[in-house]
Amino acid sequence: MEAVAIPPFERFYEEHRAEVLRLLRRRLGVDRADDAYQETFLRALRAYGRLDHGEHLRAWVLTIAQNVALDTLRRTRPTVELVETGIDDTQPAYAELAELTDGLGPKERAAVVLRYGYDLSYDQIASALGTGVRRIRRRITS
Repeated sequence: MEAVAIPPFERFYEEHRAEVLRLLRRRLGVDRADDAYQETFLRALRAYGRLDHGEHLRAWVLTIAQNVALDTLRRTRPTVELVETGIDDTQPAYAELAELTDGLGPKERAAVVLRYGYDLSYDQIASALGTGVRRIRRRITS
């Protein structure tokens, strides 16, 4: 099985920027999403050269965005109540699992979403999260 080629960062950015911004606006609100958006793609750019293949780049960048959102929420408390937006019928997999994964820690949530939302193998999840397969199995099954 040949590895999927990694596209140029500019094309990767163009393909995923709208979805990343949508996720961050939902998690953080419009005001804080812009800074988190820049931080997400800065982290992705820094790590982009270390990627081994171009598989699951969408899941990879959305995991980075989710981690940036969590970091932002930990640093600051919301000063205003976030307004609920309308329901989107075409929700991505991580959003469909949100109710089930809200009580989990960030690593566990990422592992569950990558497994059941994006149907990745344990090996792929371990690679994406930089951990061992045994640890991934424990996070998902516990």
